[in-house]
Amino acid sequence: MINTKISKIDESNIDIEEIRKHAKLLSEGNTVIFPTETVYGLGANALDEDAVKKIYEAKGRPSDNPLIVHICEKDEINKLATDINEKAKKLMDEFWPGPLTMIFKKKEIVPQRTSGGLDTVAIRMPSNPIAREIIRQSGVPIAAPSANISGRPSPTKGQHVCDEMNGRVNGIIVAGDCDFGLESTVVDMTSEKPMILRPGSVTKEQMELLIGEVLIDPSIEGKADVKKAKAPGMKYTHYSPNGDVFIVSGEDSKVINKINSLIDENEEKGLRCGVMCLNKNKENYKGEVIGLGDNLEEVGSNLFNALIEMDKKEMDIIYSEAFSNQGVGRAIMNRLMKSAGYKIIEL
Repeated sequence: MINTKISKIDESNIDIEEIRKHAKLLSEGNTVIFPTETVYGLGANALDEDAVKKIYEAKGRPSDNPLIVHICEKDEINKLATDINEKAKKLMDEFWPGPLTMIFKKKEIVPQRTSGGLDTVAIRMPSNPIAREIIRQSGVPIAAPSANISGRPSPTKGQHVCDEMNGRVNGIIVAGDCDFGLESTVVDMTSEKPMILRPGSVTKEQMELLIGEVLIDPSIEGKADVKKAKAPGMKYTHYSPNGDVFIVSGEDSKVINKINSLIDENEEKGLRCGVMCLNKNKENYKGEVIGLGDNLEEVGSNLFNALIEMDKKEMDIIYSEAFSNQGVGRAIMNRLMKSAGYKIIEL
């Protein structure tokens, strides 16, 4: 059990001295959890093999899963990556700082442990001011996957981080809720046509307006596991709560009737059932119901929090409505399908 230093910091009035204490932990090869605009990240010095090993240990994460390296200024990318083309520069100008991760050929300074044994490196510049400041004060790029036990839902609230990770890391910065609630979009820039490896809040459609055609990795659309993940979150089962998740897809009325009938069947067996849905449908469901919001942006922001809350309520089975597979909906369905192990009921 590690003695974890926990600090509460106001994003609108950042306590630099508290940031420096956690930055010092990072510069000394320790692990610190901090907020980003997407989810909370579990950070360590990206250039220190031993420090990065501590990330894997804290998460119980397979060491072949690459980590995203976080920087605080655009020009820092030149220390870490090569072959930064014009399309990448256009994406940086438009979406950095923000929830976009780009993959490039890595320089030797990036350890194999950080890159998951690959010859590439995933890099992003977060927009959260606390994240940027702790990177700046530490003086090193920070490798930071989501701050959760590997395979579990990613945390978007400080309290969730403390509940799960206190005693597993050296420091935790607790701030507000994360804005987007889904991890960053990951796009591979090492080929002529960029390819999305993990969908997120920066969408295929937005990128194509800037740089033309953007491909989607076939594994995003299907349930085949990825033996050698090129980006975080590509493994078959991920973001999973303790309860068994099922997605139900079809017209609203059919979905509502099907879920309610399944809840009746399962409650007769003594199983506790929960439902995740759009707010407009909340009153129509039986069981423990959590409304995810009124639109896709709100659904994305609230999804992981809802999965964690279902665990707290000790739900045995969780049913979720399906959502549009366009725009940010592609990222929502990607996370939902992985949390459900691709169990979907088509009506």
